[in-house]
Amino acid sequence: MNPVLQEIVDLINVERIEQNLYRGQNHKTEHVFGGQVLAQAIAASVRTIAEPHSLHSLHAYFLRAGDWNIPILYEVDRIRDGRSFTTRRVKAIQHGRAIFDMALSCQKTEPGMSHSLPMPDVPPPEALRGDREVFLEHARTNPEVKHYAFRFEAIDVRQVERMSMMDNDSHPPYKHTWLKTRDPLPDEPEIHLAMLGYMSDLDFMSTSMLPHGRNAMRGNVYGASLDHSLWFHRPFRADEWLLFAKESPNAGGARGFVRGQFFNRDGELVATAAQECLIRPVNPKASQQPAAATEKQAS
Repeated sequence: MNPVLQEIVDLINVERIEQNLYRGQNHKTEHVFGGQVLAQAIAASVRTIAEPHSLHSLHAYFLRAGDWNIPILYEVDRIRDGRSFTTRRVKAIQHGRAIFDMALSCQKTEPGMSHSLPMPDVPPPEALRGDREVFLEHARTNPEVKHYAFRFEAIDVRQVERMSMMDNDSHPPYKHTWLKTRDPLPDEPEIHLAMLGYMSDLDFMSTSMLPHGRNAMRGNVYGASLDHSLWFHRPFRADEWLLFAKESPNAGGARGFVRGQFFNRDGELVATAAQECLIRPVNPKASQQPAAATEKQAS
């Protein structure tokens, strides 16, 4: 396993320090990535859940910016252990204050009716150029890009709609992205659930900015994740290709709303994600002009 992916897997492997209390480390990148906190919270929570129950949904709020210099504590509240459903709540804490809060539900595996929407008709990942080379090129001249470009050493990301990071043009509010980890992961379901949580926060917010020009006013809009929800529909592996189909049906009130669907190579819908993000103009005039969200995260 390459060292960057190994680092992410190690971060997901939160340390148990007491019953219902776990500790997670951070990337040394001068900010705390929201997807990292989400992944660690998933890992801490599912470790308190016994089989045959498995995670089917979560709803989280990013409350404060995280401090990358110190670990994050995850306090799990075992709200309910039922015969069919199990409920947990987890709070991420730094400096004595909550920076993140998440509720999640697990269900005992059982049969039932099944259907799903068809996968969008897009080119396969083998026909597309990866993001690693693109981001590394920009990282040479833009120090801010270095804060997140390293992730593409661990995660193979390929955009269907190829748009430059410096693009000032307006685009329809949707994106299709193939992604998977670059190396195989262990077979533990916890790792694949947490890794999908990590990947679901990659380039999600910027979809809400596409109609306004990605780079037209870079630095004039403050962006931050406000909340994040995930629903897991079918088994999957995060080390196999998944199509992340994203769209932003609305933006207003300094907030953008984005939703996305994950499909496997067989065209099955395996998970759904949704997020509301802060896209607040730093310059009041920015709300009347094309704007671009920075890739800052609230936590």
